[in-house]
This record gives sequence, structure tokens and C-alpha cells, in this order.
Amino acid sequence: MTEIIVGIDLGTTNSEVAIVREGRVEVIPVVPGVRILPSLVGVADDGSLLVGEAARNQYALHPERSVRSIKRRMGEFASVQMAGKDYSPQEISAMILRRLRDIAEAHLGEPVGKAVITVPAYFSDAQRQATREAGEIAGLEVVRIINEPTAAALAYESCHSGARKALVYDLGGGTFDVSVVNLESDVVEVLSSHGNNHLGGDDFDQKLISFATDHLRERHDIDVGQHPLAMARLQHAAEAAKIILSSEPYATLSEEYLLEKDGVPIHLSVEVSRNEYEEMIEPYIAETLDAVHIALSGAGLTVADINEILLVGGATRTPLVQRRLEQELGMQPRAEVDPDLCVAMGAAIQAAVIAGGQAPTVLIDVTPYTFGTSALEYFNGQMYPFCFVPLIRKNTPIPVSRSEGFCTIFDGQSKVDIHVYQGEDPDALNNIEIGRFTIDGLRDAPAGNPLVTTFSLDVNGILEVTSREKETGLVHSITIDNAISRFTGDKLAEARERIDGLFGEQEGADRQPVATTTEASPSDDRRRLRVEAGTLIEKAERLLARAGTEDAEDLVNGIEVVKNQTEGSDADLKVAMDALADLLYYLDV
Repeated sequence: MTEIIVGIDLGTTNSEVAIVREGRVEVIPVVPGVRILPSLVGVADDGSLLVGEAARNQYALHPERSVRSIKRRMGEFASVQMAGKDYSPQEISAMILRRLRDIAEAHLGEPVGKAVITVPAYFSDAQRQATREAGEIAGLEVVRIINEPTAAALAYESCHSGARKALVYDLGGGTFDVSVVNLESDVVEVLSSHGNNHLGGDDFDQKLISFATDHLRERHDIDVGQHPLAMARLQHAAEAAKIILSSEPYATLSEEYLLEKDGVPIHLSVEVSRNEYEEMIEPYIAETLDAVHIALSGAGLTVADINEILLVGGATRTPLVQRRLEQELGMQPRAEVDPDLCVAMGAAIQAAVIAGGQAPTVLIDVTPYTFGTSALEYFNGQMYPFCFVPLIRKNTPIPVSRSEGFCTIFDGQSKVDIHVYQGEDPDALNNIEIGRFTIDGLRDAPAGNPLVTTFSLDVNGILEVTSREKETGLVHSITIDNAISRFTGDKLAEARERIDGLFGEQEGADRQPVATTTEASPSDDRRRLRVEAGTLIEKAERLLARAGTEDAEDLVNGIEVVKNQTEGSDADLKVAMDALADLLYYLDV
């Protein structure tokens, strides 16, 4: 008998859990007849935790006690508030994962301790590691992280045969990905990926919300944006109207007793046509089509080379999406596999492969980003110390390892700073620095002492960077999940205890422990925190150039506070970093 490993689609709007049993993929029902869990959490009046439909129902009444769309904040250093308490994005996601784990255990009648979890293809290393941490907090060993479009291709491939090239168009609640895949002889090979981690059905909702608030402003001279409870109810109305417009030509945004003005109740009832709605969201669809052509170019293919289009994600039910894809690519998209469920199904298929079950499909994935370091080279006619040197290029099949030779630039140089970047710009400072370390104790040698730097990217998208002095073998390295991780081993354990408490799990319950991140020493934690602070400061300084006067002043103050606290206690530095990260989030959205 094979071990139990479930597949989980941790979505922005909805999440699902699936398993392969007796050669068949089964999406496990949340309740009889319902296989989708809304990705919302909340705290009830009595302090108990709400996850799923109950949390969604509460959101319209108590948004301050509820959290939605947390996936869009994965990988950030900021916290979110729920019922007056601060939680990391990992902890909120862990509540959803924990609920899915409990659902699977109740259905299977056995403990579930391992999972394959999907993420958008364009998720960064920070976001992938945050997802892994969320799984560990939820009591799951995350045996593999795979890309959502790739998982969807596995689901489609499981019931079809024949060699073909497919374009997987994945438009979910909060993220968009497009991947070009080659399907042949039970092998799913990803040729290229492109996307946007902040584009999805949530943005469609916002257009409808703006439509409603404009109507109320014109008719009642009232700014609904100043009323959080009313905005939460508008969110609910917009989601309902969006769903109706997928199958009907008209929908009514309706909420009675939305708010009061001068003691008079104000009701919302405004009709929106599908044509009006499609005009609102057309720029978003156009952006996704641009991404389609970028992905095709990355794979070295043209539209004529594509045999089929696979639709993934609930937002692909929008008729405009299907119509524009057909116009652009000259073929009707396939959607016979439920677009809300196919990602979880693909994750379950990959889980079955890992568990040794009967699921022969082989997965070959690629990295959606270029990773590299910086070096002193000629740039725009002059020597520049931050020229970007790519080692692992975008769309390279993973796992992969690449090495490059570098050398010291001074006589007697005893150390070298290694910066790790993610991006495409030839100026490394315009890319995202995801980690750094120093190789210290180099031999006393003239300039030109050779070093070999190696980048290794595993199947979960976790990057390890090693630098070795060629003559002596002196080695220093960094694993990027640690460099960007919010949690040490102790913090993960604390977060798990916190989530267990919310779920009412008693201490000492009969459950197998799940492996967590290796604990770091206090000195390692301190060093890592200051690396994170430096990265945060650099991001803030890049944002200064396009910030308004008032925002720039806030940024400068935030940067100074973080700099001042780098010599202080870890606790004070974390507070300063969280404040700056929050400011960056609101200025960068």
C-alpha cells in the first residue's frame, strides 16, 4: 500500500484538496456535493476560528474579523490583522491548509501528513518558501511544490494521449499564468512560462465595485470608500454579479440598507450589462494576451505551433476570455476539465507519482525567472560594479545547476560579497535582490584570484548558491529560502502551536510530527535579519524615484528608522522592518 500524499491547490479565492485512489483522481468534498473551500478565514463572535464558507458569510458583516485573498501577500514581511491580532500571511494560509488537511483526514479515515502544493508559475522564491512554511505550520510535510499551469496540464494529460503542444491559460482569483507545454508519451514538459502575480478575478471585482461606488456618489453624493462595512458588502455583491455575467447578459448589483446618510437608509440597485463589464476588464484581458505571446516567444514557437488551449482558473469562465483567446489564437479553448478543480487534480497526480502509485505521467518543469549575481564589468562604456551576470536563465528546465568563474579585483583581497538577484535587467540594481552572503578568509593573492560560483535550483524552486575559492577549496553558501524566510525553526514551531490552538488541537494529541526547517543559531538569525533589512532598504530606495512628495517623506523616514535599528535589538529591527514593508506594499500596489 502506498503512503498517503494529497494534492492541494491553495488558491486566492478558492482552495481544493485531491487524492489518487485506485487509479482515479478524486477531489475530496468539503461538504457533500461541494468540493471547493473559499480561501477566507475569520474569527466568530465567540472567538472560534472560521475557515471557508462560514468566513465568507461573515466577511460582509465583520470585515475587521476576516481575511481574504491572502495569497497575494505571500512572501511579504508584513502582517495582517484579524480580530485585533497580527498574523503573518503564512499563518493565515496555514489555517486554510489545516482545514483542507482535516477535510482529507475525515474523508479518508487516516492521518494526512504529506502534500504536494501548487503555486503560480510566476511565484518568486520568497513566495514559494512562504507557501512551504504555511504547509509546515499546518502540520504538513510539503514534499513538492509545482506550478499551477503544470498541474493543470497533468490533469488534462491524464485522460488524453498523443503528442501535442498546449498553451495553458491560468486566470484565477488573484494571479495569472500562461505556460507553453509539450505533451508526449506520458511526459509533460514545460517549455516556457510568463505571468502576473497580481492579476485575476479580484481585479474584475474591483471594476464592478468602482462601478457601484460611482453610481452611489452620483446618485446620493456619498463616498462609500469611507465605510469599510459597506465596502465589504459591495465586494460580496460584485462577486455575485461577476458570476451571473458569465452566463447572463445582465446582472444587478444589489444591497439593501447598504448604509445611512443623515438618518436615511441608502439602498444599492444598479444594473450592469455584460458589454459594460467587458469594457471594464478588457485592459486586463489584453495584458494576458501580451503574456501569451511572450510565453510563445520564450518557447521559440508561434501561434501556428500550438495544438490546443487549456483553460484553468474560475475567471476563465468569463466569455470575453474565451472569445479573445479564440480570436487571437484561431482555435476554441478546451475546458472539459473543471477549471476550478484541474489544478488540485494535477497536484494529486504528482503526489501519486511521488508516493509510488499508478500515475505514470512524468513532469518536467522550468524556472519562470532568471537568477544571477553581479560583477564589475563594462556597462555603458565604463566600469560598473553591479553588472548583472545571469547563471540560470528563465525557462530553463529544473532541477538545474550552473556555475560561473569570477575573480578578485584587488591584490590581497580577503573577502568577496556575493549578491543574488532575480530578474532580467543588465543593471543588477534594477532586479530583485533575494539574498547575499560573504566569502571571507581568502588566501593572500594578487588580483585575479579565481572563485567559482554555483547556482542550484531544485524542483521546488528553492535556490542554493555556493562560492568556492578555486585554489584552496574554501566554500561559503546560502540557501535562498533561509535568506528570505520569515520563520526560523523556533518561529515555525510557535506558529504551529498558535494554529493548533485555534483549531482546538490538544497538546500531546496522537499525531506524527512533521519535519520543519532546520533551526538556525542566534548569530545566523541575527545576520539573516540584517540581510533582509538591507534588501528592504534597497527596494525602498528604488521606489523613492517615483514616489510623490508626501510618500517620499514617509519612505525616507521609514528607511532611516530601519537603518538606525540595525545596530539595535532584533525585536526593534523587526518592528521597523514590518512598518517599512507595510508602507512599500501600499505604495507598490
